[in-house]
Amino acid sequence: MIEDETVPASAFDPAAAAVPLKVLVIDDSHTIRRSAEIFLHQGGHEVLLAEDGFDALALIDEFEPALIFCDILMPRLDGYQTCALLRRNPRFAQVPVIMLTSKDGLFDRARARLAGAQDHLTKPFTKDQLLQAVARYGPAVG
Repeated sequence: MIEDETVPASAFDPAAAAVPLKVLVIDDSHTIRRSAEIFLHQGGHEVLLAEDGFDALALIDEFEPALIFCDILMPRLDGYQTCALLRRNPRFAQVPVIMLTSKDGLFDRARARLAGAQDHLTKPFTKDQLLQAVARYGPAVG
């Protein structure tokens, strides 16, 4: 006889297994920021939004995110510059940065890595793609 094994809900729903994290989303597009905010809230995460790198750098000290999603093409301070500045700050040097971009070329990915990003996510992204990135790069708890 086979033992009755109950399968946890988290096996089917990646958001159910997620540990709530503080996530910073930096993007000059209101639509992208809002979509990311909705998806991340649905995943149980706390979200802070910034319109560009300058806004993000002004907010980051108080929020102390565990993960950052950062657009590449932004006015004033682009994603590469923002990521490079974060890598130079000892408090945030180890916080994973995932670039958000509509550009999916090899050059763009390489430049993002050189700036210190862990990965990239191509826009438009789905809820599953965003939450999978959080699960993959969010700090391990345990």
